[in-house]
Amino acid sequence: MYRSVPSRRQFLQQTGAGFGALALSAIMAEQGLASPDDHSSQTRSSLAAKQPHFAPKAKHVVQLFMNGGPSQVDTFDHKPLLDKFDGKTLPTHYKTERKTGVGYKSPFKFKKYGESGIEVSEIFDKTAQHIDDMCIIRSMHCAVPNHPPSQLEFNCGDPIQSRPSMGSWILYGLGTENQNLPGFISMCPGGLPGRHGPRYWGSSFLPGSNQGQYLNTQFTKIEKLIENIRNDKVSFSQQEQQLDLLHKLHQEHLKRVQDEGALEARIESFDLAYRMQTEAAEAFDISKESKHIQEMYGETTHGRQLLIARRLIERGVRFVQAWTGKGIPWDHHDDIMLHKRDAALWDKPIAAFIADLKQRGLLNDTLIIWGGEFGRTPTVELPAPGTNKGLGRGRDHNNHGFSIWLAGGGVKGGHVHGATDEFGFKAIEGRVSINDLHATILHLLGLDHTRLTFHYSGLDMRLTGVKGNVVHDVIA
Repeated sequence: MYRSVPSRRQFLQQTGAGFGALALSAIMAEQGLASPDDHSSQTRSSLAAKQPHFAPKAKHVVQLFMNGGPSQVDTFDHKPLLDKFDGKTLPTHYKTERKTGVGYKSPFKFKKYGESGIEVSEIFDKTAQHIDDMCIIRSMHCAVPNHPPSQLEFNCGDPIQSRPSMGSWILYGLGTENQNLPGFISMCPGGLPGRHGPRYWGSSFLPGSNQGQYLNTQFTKIEKLIENIRNDKVSFSQQEQQLDLLHKLHQEHLKRVQDEGALEARIESFDLAYRMQTEAAEAFDISKESKHIQEMYGETTHGRQLLIARRLIERGVRFVQAWTGKGIPWDHHDDIMLHKRDAALWDKPIAAFIADLKQRGLLNDTLIIWGGEFGRTPTVELPAPGTNKGLGRGRDHNNHGFSIWLAGGGVKGGHVHGATDEFGFKAIEGRVSINDLHATILHLLGLDHTRLTFHYSGLDMRLTGVKGNVVHDVIA
């Protein structure tokens, strides 16, 4: 019946649908993780805002991901006893990925901040000015001390299997308040952040419309930041006519198939791409901010990322993710002093971001999450060919205990939850798993993690798997 009209693929190639082509390619790239045959009828959902299970404390999430694994004993978990055991064998030791030796005290000074008097390392001095708005969790632990699986676990809830990312689950459960922008945006300067790349913000078996939109924030011009954002071949009115025809072709195809979730996700992506051409350019244009605000954040990559993040949540974007950079920048096996360099990239922008949210009345509605995939050992990593240069000033991966912090969005400010042992090796009090963290984040957003499910492969899947408990101690 339709042999006289071009195929959908040919139609898109011939019309040059602007940003829609990029949106389609992203969804098609995910098809190895989300086959159309695997989608249930649940995929026929819109990205329109949905009602949570109960009254939420937060409406938006901004995740600051320190890929590589920052050291807890050099940032937010001061261990004075390490000074005494510096260069000496510790009485307590846990299995590490590589061989480690004697105790290694932090080269950075700690001091108390705010009315709460919580100790923070000097490398986050500006961030620590807001300690009374922050909740430090010092008792995190995860499954394995290896970057790819730990990054998958932190972002997707499972260290091995392909699962939807946390942002995709949140978008699936709540939708987004702005239909002219993606509801989930992931920013990483310099390229993909790790081996699994798009899986960290992918939707896996959830509808493709729930995946994150990746942006390479090493670019500043909107045409580079978002490729194909403008179509210089046809006008908006012509694109609208093309989109109407595309809708008709899609709808005719949908009549002949069942549970075509991937196709429906594509339809949504083209609608969104068309609308984005008018609103996205303005949302990402930080030159519209006052000089004072731009200087407050700083003219750096992470300063731009967090200023963009604020502009996005102002416009109703549900989940914004900001990575440190390509690869594993916080992974300092040879010289922990490099933590000072990496912290300096974030310290001023984070402080500005929190202050800016507060002055605009956005902090109460916005949950900020800071942390990496695991922590680092309080013992020095021993020289090993191919691993380090033998400087003897670095730390190995540590999944037994590490720190993250939360701010805004209904968490207790000026509060510390849990503790590691006296050397900072293992979480021993108020232990929090990644599943517990995810359950707590969903709870703050008004979602019951046991009820946020998607039927796939005969099972009711969820972000937290069959585990996870809400950590009520961190909730205000």
